[in-house]
Amino acid sequence: IQDKLDVRGFVGHGSHPDMLARAGAEQADMIIAVTLYDEVNMLACQVAHSLFNVPTKIARVRAQSYLQPHWSNLFTREHMPIDVIISPEIEVGDVILRRIALPGAREVVMFAQDKVAMVAIECDEDCPVIDTPLSQLSELFPDLRATVVGIWRGSSMFAPRSGDQIQRGDLAYVIAERSQIRRTLSIFGKEKPEASRIVLAGGGNIGIYLARSIEKRMPNARVKVVERSREAAVRMADNLKRTVVLHGSALDEQMLIEAGAQNADLMVSITNDDQVNILSAVLAKKLGCKANLCLLNNSGYYGFTKSLGIDDFIDPRGVTISRVLQHVRRGRIRGVYSLQNGAAEVIEAEALDTSPLVGRPLRELELPPGIRIGAIYHGDHVVPPTGDSVIRPKDRIVMFALSERVR
Repeated sequence: IQDKLDVRGFVGHGSHPDMLARAGAEQADMIIAVTLYDEVNMLACQVAHSLFNVPTKIARVRAQSYLQPHWSNLFTREHMPIDVIISPEIEVGDVILRRIALPGAREVVMFAQDKVAMVAIECDEDCPVIDTPLSQLSELFPDLRATVVGIWRGSSMFAPRSGDQIQRGDLAYVIAERSQIRRTLSIFGKEKPEASRIVLAGGGNIGIYLARSIEKRMPNARVKVVERSREAAVRMADNLKRTVVLHGSALDEQMLIEAGAQNADLMVSITNDDQVNILSAVLAKKLGCKANLCLLNNSGYYGFTKSLGIDDFIDPRGVTISRVLQHVRRGRIRGVYSLQNGAAEVIEAEALDTSPLVGRPLRELELPPGIRIGAIYHGDHVVPPTGDSVIRPKDRIVMFALSERVR
């Protein structure tokens, strides 16, 4: 880490008081405990609080037992003082659930008490709005409460102006009112039905959370899980009602046929092994599965997933980093989501009385290039940004900023 980044590194045990003292816990504003072990993370936060009075404590906690609602009193100041708990499995599970519900979107992230969504849409040759200036889009669909705030083209990100056009192969980042998501997707030619026949490869923490959530939220969906470990498969089968659990390898063609991959709408590969995820997703597609989605921890694979036949992938680090950034950023930041390995961020922030954005129509504001306002959340309703919109104190603004413009 010291070779690659401008940070100081220490070798030692993350929760030992002497190690935390050496690392400067006495002067720290925040401790972020994200080792592989829940108990070490929790204890590091306790030590940082009790001995060094660190104001903000963030811990990664994976075991679902700690996270059950009726034990929520555990993580309070008088017991185990942790301000923010990050559970990658739940975060990733929720991302996958949103992708299942909105199959035309590459990413879906909610802001402003779930009233505003940031949707990433891939613009392929079938996209009807290719080569159309963004200003013309507003004229064609005057009542569409959605704004294109960012475009990833080739290997770079930019904030488009009203005269810019979307090109084939672009990934467009759109901020829209929640009720307008499906309409926005259909305008971009991405209207697809919700998946109802789903095959999951992997029955770990994410698999169980996902299958249980699908059983609750999607009564018509039929889910089959392929899990390599017999013990995990038995545990999963005991905990689920309608889901069919098969014990075997997701790389075994016969096993995927038994799971019904050839007739499935979606294959979701979420094992601990990236290569198994890629190969099982490709194999399912070859058998006839309509779409696939896989979990990839290694960012080196992101660039060539398309050429392998992967429709979409989940980046668990991006999901987790976004949760941490929300608390690292100064000011009244309600939400942050990091895009394309940190090339840009979508930020939800509260407008303070002292903000230069407050009290003047948007057309009079001289926002620097690289920043776009996507939505204004006023009271309990969403206001799409126009030249006449005025931001008031306490409004929440959902905006896009290139990394060099975030500060």
